[in-house]
Amino acid sequence: MGWERYAVYALPDGALGAAGAAWLGWDARAGRALAQPEVPGLPRPAAELTERARRYGFHATIKPPFRLAEGRTEAELRAAFDAFCARAWPARAEGLAVAAVGPFLALRPEGGAVELDRLACATVEVLDAFRAPADAAELARRRKPGLSPRQEALLRRWGYPYVMEEFRFHVTLTCPLDEADRARAEAALAAHFAPVAPRPFRVAHLALMGEDAEGRFHAVHEAALSG
Repeated sequence: MGWERYAVYALPDGALGAAGAAWLGWDARAGRALAQPEVPGLPRPAAELTERARRYGFHATIKPPFRLAEGRTEAELRAAFDAFCARAWPARAEGLAVAAVGPFLALRPEGGAVELDRLACATVEVLDAFRAPADAAELARRRKPGLSPRQEALLRRWGYPYVMEEFRFHVTLTCPLDEADRARAEAALAAHFAPVAPRPFRVAHLALMGEDAEGRFHAVHEAALSG
């Protein structure tokens, strides 16, 4: 299957991964839709709160989506991905907690995220040779939120403004919400995910992802961080 774009994600597994996939209604590993749960206290049904987030699956972005560079193949990308994972160390944080990230909600690391940030920066840099340069339309779309001078420089260099020191590890839970809906959803989701949020939280493997023609992301290949 030909993919529109690729990305590298951290896909939580175990009880957290199962709960998160069900919450979003899309299992990126299995490539199938799931029935979404009824969570008490939500301002709106889960399907509405997750409509835009669903196609990405339950994940933390490590290397943002990119088109494959001209002359490169998926086999070459997979080999480079495997080689990187073989020498990269697992990363950890004390735990995860529901928090606002701008207008949307996500699971964010507790107690600092130095190891997670280091892993993301290395992944972006090592695999950048496989990224096609961003075209004018993509650059314009990335600029819509309004970028700082540093974020603009990162966009031009790496194709995305929120990498390197601007990176913030997060596992997306909702689409952008207004303040009232966000407050209600945060309380409901904190209670929903608390029983399955691991302490500590570890990223011990990464997933190479592919985006299909309908914009949904699938796990193409996974590798353990065994450095």
